[in-house]
Amino acid sequence: MSETELEKARETVRLTVAQATIRFLANQWTERDGAQQRLFAGSIGIFGHGNVAGLGQALLQAEVDEPGSMPYILARNEQGAVHTAVAFARARNRLQTYAVTTSIGPGATNMITGAALATINRIPVLLLPADGFAARHASPLLQELERPEAGDISVNDAFRPVSRYFDRVSRPEQLPSALLGAMRVLTDVAETGAVTVCFPQDVQAEAYDWPQALFAKRVWRLGRPQPEPALLERAAQLITAAQRPLIVAGGGVHYSQAEDALQAFAEQTGIPVGLSQAGKGDLVDDHPQCLGAIGSTGTTAANAIARDADLVIGIGTRYSDFTTASRSAFQDPGVRFVNINVAGLDSIKEAGLPLLADARDTLTALAGLVGDHRVSADYTARITALKAEWDAIVDDAYHPAVPAAGDGGLLSQNEVIGMVNEQSDSRDVLVCAAGSMPGDLHKMWRTRDHGGYHVEYGYSCMGYEIAGGLGVRLADPSRDVFVMVGDGSYLMLSSELVTAIQEGVKIIAVLVQNHGFASIGSLSESLGSQRFGTRYRRRTGSGRLDGDLLPVDLAANAASLGADVIKANTADEFVAAIRTAKQADHTVVIHVETDPFIDAPDSGSWWDVPVSQVSTLDSTQQAYQDYQDHKKAQRIYLDPHD
Repeated sequence: MSETELEKARETVRLTVAQATIRFLANQWTERDGAQQRLFAGSIGIFGHGNVAGLGQALLQAEVDEPGSMPYILARNEQGAVHTAVAFARARNRLQTYAVTTSIGPGATNMITGAALATINRIPVLLLPADGFAARHASPLLQELERPEAGDISVNDAFRPVSRYFDRVSRPEQLPSALLGAMRVLTDVAETGAVTVCFPQDVQAEAYDWPQALFAKRVWRLGRPQPEPALLERAAQLITAAQRPLIVAGGGVHYSQAEDALQAFAEQTGIPVGLSQAGKGDLVDDHPQCLGAIGSTGTTAANAIARDADLVIGIGTRYSDFTTASRSAFQDPGVRFVNINVAGLDSIKEAGLPLLADARDTLTALAGLVGDHRVSADYTARITALKAEWDAIVDDAYHPAVPAAGDGGLLSQNEVIGMVNEQSDSRDVLVCAAGSMPGDLHKMWRTRDHGGYHVEYGYSCMGYEIAGGLGVRLADPSRDVFVMVGDGSYLMLSSELVTAIQEGVKIIAVLVQNHGFASIGSLSESLGSQRFGTRYRRRTGSGRLDGDLLPVDLAANAASLGADVIKANTADEFVAAIRTAKQADHTVVIHVETDPFIDAPDSGSWWDVPVSQVSTLDSTQQAYQDYQDHKKAQRIYLDPHD
């Protein structure tokens, strides 16, 4: 550093804590493989008395003095604002995100669900909730939590267990360390998630003399951890010795941008690939080695291969209960695991050989070590046959021999999914999160582009869909975004439709009305609970919710929020609606009513949801016996992998 630069670094500038925070955030960058981008695309939030005069004023000042440095988006729901930021960050492969600010009290606590979602999915998002007065001169404040046993707790402490990093700036001098600590976690390829930094109301507005160096451009490099050579050699030996190997690819493949490396490795070795929810799109569906979804919501092809696999190569997967079918998916007595993951926690799951390393570089290294090794012709033939069988099953679900709507009935959800899949463009993005659709989409959606599938299933949060669709479209305006949302999720959080319209951001929301919680209704029935409490009906004189369907008009609701709405009741109407929505330059909602009793094709797999051990109901007694039978296949994997 030159003398002039040193002198400038020693200079100070007088700003409030909030102004300093916004200026700092605007100058943080990330870099991977030589490409740089701002870490923060902007900020999202809602102002209240706790942040309007601090962070609100700072964002206004930035907009006036430095246009474009930290653009602000006004949200309608604090949880929705976090979902939008998370979806954006995921769509940008965790290289960029948004900061989300709220007031103290319910504004802050409304973000806790979003924080949990971000941390569980390991997606970086910065949360900036206001807090009480550090000086305590006006206590008790409006919305202040008073506890007789502690004077330093606020509602924001509820963020601690769902944040990867938590701090509270009670004095200006604490700001630099708090912000640097936040950036460290936001740019950690293994341990990222929600980062919460709380700002007392009075401290936000307090002025301080800051060193100019705090606001210099700072580049955070997202590295590619390299595998330990001896473990890499052992992994290659296990792969070449295996007769029936299987790759389970997760979200880490996307975040490493390792899709091409995965495809090259699969083509070189012939090893088939099963995909987790987060990993769907790692390999496109028409690739010969792609068996599609694996696990409880998987394809019969992937699950049949998984049952007999003698080696499972997990790449960037958390091995969630859905992915492993609650540890019943892999039944070979001698099955072994090789785990490629940047997260230490995930690298040792299922007692796997831990390759604590970047997915792309590790696959490239393994390709060199295994050389011309390839699975047998018989194994390849079985993969091809199973894949063809599943494709035929999906074709039948998309195009049933007797379409329901053709007989005057309701469309099935399978048909709706098929029409969206076939009428959308290959680069369009599908967004979903909760209800029956994530499982159906995981099985049946045919991905044609690595970034074309965006289903949040780590937390499966109802209400993520529309807010998430907004974030995905913000991340790449060149792609149309189809949001598939059921009536249950829509009723929980549809308000970000207004934000999309405000920002001129187009999304296509397919609003599926099936009058209840279809997913939990189906699960309830399978567990012997007879769909209790899952259908939207009037309460009758019996005291039960067994009356007529509720007269809810969700199409009218969406229209009242400013969206163009198209009602589609038949297949022809639905296809025409998609084509109209594709041509539009603004947000469109397609409303369709479906039959909740037509299920998607069965995965031939299982999910562990305990059933009541005793009951007076015959349905529950039978479900418990079925549960006991499934439990016999559940395993704990303890291979020492020598």
